Amino acid sequence: MKKIIIIGSGPAGLTAALYAARARFEPLVLAGAEPGGQLTWTALVENFPGFPEGVDGPDLTRKMRAQAEKFGATVMNESVKSVDFSQRPFKIILENGQTEEAEAVIIATGAAANWLGLPNEQRLIGHGVSSCATCDGFFFKEKKVAVVGGGDAAMEEARYLAKICSEVHLIERGAENKMRASKIMIDYVKAFKNVVWHFKTEVADVLGGNKVEGLKLKNNQTGQEEEIILDGLFVAIGHSPATGFLTGQLEINERGYIKTEAGSTKTKVAGVFACGDCVDWLYRQAVTAAGDGCRAALDAERYLQSLLNII
Repeated sequence: MKKIIIIGSGPAGLTAALYAARARFEPLVLAGAEPGGQLTWTALVENFPGFPEGVDGPDLTRKMRAQAEKFGATVMNESVKSVDFSQRPFKIILENGQTEEAEAVIIATGAAANWLGLPNEQRLIGHGVSSCATCDGFFFKEKKVAVVGGGDAAMEEARYLAKICSEVHLIERGAENKMRASKIMIDYVKAFKNVVWHFKTEVADVLGGNKVEGLKLKNNQTGQEEEIILDGLFVAIGHSPATGFLTGQLEINERGYIKTEAGSTKTKVAGVFACGDCVDWLYRQAVTAAGDGCRAALDAERYLQSLLNII
């Protein structure tokens, strides 16, 4: 039986592993089938402290993993099928049929961006296709980009990009009076003269060979298609937290994110903690996830210390 098991291997999970390992808890990290989280899709990270020249996303996760392993963490590239938090020790059932047990569990499974499902979309992620303007917007300074979405998140992306890009095409599949975004956010974006609005329009495909070179748009009313030339596409149609395996075990909010106590990473189950993008739907940055992982490890450490004192 392990003292601490960490589910997830993005910045939150690996930072939690580092802190837990340095506290001599020898944590087990269940990294999943695609270790590293969303950073594995990021070609260059320029806003993570300590890397003034930027760092390749997969390389950053490899460094984090190596650092955690150096201090005694064990990483398994296994996915979790289900958990049982109804009694101690906690049970984690893996997809391979194996069961692991732990005194404390840290959930750091993250959230994945919702994509459009276009023929060339996945191929061009990291080469002009992105889901995070604050992460990747800098690469498109003085260039033409598009934002897809009609909610507040899309307006925030467009607002951010409009400050640094020469032109921003905002693509919304519904009518202008049907937008989900709040009026104040819409007004913020409308104040920028370099934003071009496309209502009742969908992206039919992303154009380009090794990088984004344009979009094929389709008008929902007329069916008419047109191509526009630009350098980047930002998809802002929401994220889906990886929390489905926790149904009935923890409190999950209406968006699918894990509920934690205010100012803490504690969940409703004593000894189970949650951190990173499976909790945070607002910031969704590698550095905030890493900070969250630190908090979760410290919370777990204090929990285990109190448990030992009781025993």
